[in-house]
Amino acid sequence: MSVPTGPEQLADEMENQIKSPDPRPGAPPEYNSHFVPGPPGPAVPPPAGHPGGLPVGYYSPHQPTTFPLYMQAGGSHPIQYQPGKYPAPQHSAPIVWMPMPTVMPNCPPGLEYLAQLDNIHVLQHFESLEMITGFETNNTYDIKNNLGQMVYFVTEDTVDYTRNAYRTLRPFVLRVTDCMGREIMTMQRPFRCTCCCFCCPSTRQELEVQCPPGVTIGFVAEHWNLCRAVYSIQNEKKEDMMGVLGPCSTYGCGSDSVFEVISLDGVSSIGSITRKWNGVLSAMSDADHFEIHFPLDLDVTMKAMIFGACFLIDFMYFESSPPQRSSTHN
Repeated sequence: MSVPTGPEQLADEMENQIKSPDPRPGAPPEYNSHFVPGPPGPAVPPPAGHPGGLPVGYYSPHQPTTFPLYMQAGGSHPIQYQPGKYPAPQHSAPIVWMPMPTVMPNCPPGLEYLAQLDNIHVLQHFESLEMITGFETNNTYDIKNNLGQMVYFVTEDTVDYTRNAYRTLRPFVLRVTDCMGREIMTMQRPFRCTCCCFCCPSTRQELEVQCPPGVTIGFVAEHWNLCRAVYSIQNEKKEDMMGVLGPCSTYGCGSDSVFEVISLDGVSSIGSITRKWNGVLSAMSDADHFEIHFPLDLDVTMKAMIFGACFLIDFMYFESSPPQRSSTHN
C-alpha cells in the first residue's frame, strides 16, 4: 500500500474538512474549522448633524426601494446587493451631489454652495398618489445646478389635516438639507386669513427665511396689486432690499411664467424666478420646475432670499388642489 505524499495528504485533509451534505447545486460548503471570532470592531459614527445616520435624499422614506451602498473600511469600492436577489430600486442611477465647498468667512453655514452659483433648478417631486386620490402630501424638492448635481434637498413639514384643510393657503415649514443631511435652512409661512378684504395688510402672505435654523436672515412679503404678483425681499429688520414682479397672468398654458427680481427703484433687473412649462405634466399635476437666476457676486443671503421667494410663489400660484376644482360640479 502506497503512502500518500505531502501534496496528496494535504489535499485529503482539506477534502475531509470540507463537507457538503446538501446535494443541491450552489449550496455553500460546511467548513469544520477552529476559527474563534474576535472582538467587534469600532462602530462608525453617523454623519454629523444627522442622527439617523443616512443623508436625506439618499435613502429616505421617499425612496423606500432604494438600497444603500456600503463602503468597506479601507476600501474604495462600495459593496452592493447581489443582482437578481432583490427588487430593482426606483432610481438605478446614484444621486450625484455637488462637491462640498470650503468654509467661507462671513457666510452662513451651508450657503457656501450658493456663493459659487449664478443659477439653480428647483424640481418638485411628482406624486402619483396625490394626483389620483387628491390627498395632499408633503412636497419634496430637488435643488440642482446646471450640471445636474444635487445642491440641496427640501422637504415640507406639515401635518395631514393642515395640508388637506387649507390646501394652497396652508401654513408650512420647509426644511433645506445638504449632502450630509444637515438642516442648513428653514422657511416658515404663517397662516393668513383671506376671508376679509384682500387689500388688508393682515391677509398678505409672508415667508420667513432662517439660516441657520433659528437665525432669521430675511422675509418675503406680498404686496397687493390688482393686476400682477408683487413681492418685496426684506432683510432681518424687514427693510426692503429688492422687489419681485410677476406676470399679469400666471396660468398661461404652453409658456413659461417669469417673475423678475428688480431693484427697489424698478430700473435694474437683478435676476429672475421662472416656472418652466413642462407640457402635460404642468397641466395635470403640481410637480413644477423652477429656474432661478441671480448674479454670481450677489450677497449670498440675498441669493437665499430669492431662493425662498420661489417657494412662496409656488404655493400661491402653482400648487393645484384637485378636490376644490371638482367640488364646483356639485
